[in-house]
Amino acid sequence: MQGVLQGFAVVIILIGIGFFTARYMPRHREAIAKGLTPLIYYITNPALMFILLSGTDLHAVVGVFTPIALITAVVTGGVFALLAKVFFKTPLQRIPAGAMATSYVNAGNIGVPLALYAVGSTTPVVSVLAAQLLIIAPLYMCLFALVSRHDGANDSTPLGRTILKSVANPVTIATFIGALFSWFSFKLPEVLHSPVQMLGDSSIPLLLMAFGMSLYGQKPLADKALRGEVLLGAGLKVLFMPVVAFVLAKLVFGLQGTDLLGVVIMAALPTAQNVLLFSQQFRLNPVVPREVILSSTLLTLPVVLLATFLLT
Repeated sequence: MQGVLQGFAVVIILIGIGFFTARYMPRHREAIAKGLTPLIYYITNPALMFILLSGTDLHAVVGVFTPIALITAVVTGGVFALLAKVFFKTPLQRIPAGAMATSYVNAGNIGVPLALYAVGSTTPVVSVLAAQLLIIAPLYMCLFALVSRHDGANDSTPLGRTILKSVANPVTIATFIGALFSWFSFKLPEVLHSPVQMLGDSSIPLLLMAFGMSLYGQKPLADKALRGEVLLGAGLKVLFMPVVAFVLAKLVFGLQGTDLLGVVIMAALPTAQNVLLFSQQFRLNPVVPREVILSSTLLTLPVVLLATFLLT
């Protein structure tokens, strides 16, 4: 339980630092916010993804855990898209960001300490990272690019170039290179590895601070038109997704014990702040991702504690 509480405490503290930075540094708030997003997107987040993937034995995680993570995310995102369209008549432009917020978990931040302390292994979290960064994120980037074109942001750009640009983003490229390093057991010289790791280590606190700054001045569920989508996304994220993971892991793949617990905990993690970063980068409406991130971060702790109690 200590690892669970510690992981969430770190997240809440860093988000709070970002929030109070925006509150008490109003003259610099806009400049800091404008600087953080491209810094994270183009430099620190790619460095983090490279370090995480290159230092992992992918051979050990792609067999069972990664397919579970992939299927769970696809099912959860698909259910959100269907229910949002049927019950809330959500426009096509908002569905991809909402679906990603519902199914893209904060594995790189909260997942690492939870996996280490609650499960005793990083295999579950690396499996989720592999599925999200190599498959799920590029697919959503394509969808973001397509709906962005529909809004008129990229009308003059050929469709093929838009899709290629969205897939060949810095995070995906760094992840792919890191996976190649892991698969073929390549190593960077220490003189290069150290600065890249330092940049990567800065990504998580910067992401959390940027998210905290984005919360300042916002009233949760203030937009009545989007309230249903936010509640749907948060509910699917913290309740439906862990249930799907449990059913797949236990009944389809036959996992038990700590392996089963690891899969369920990873699925119960809150939405990753990267979803807000990606939606802002493609100039999509950030309200649903931002509020699902906040809601799931607040609601996930009791779900993770309950799953740990029931499965141990």
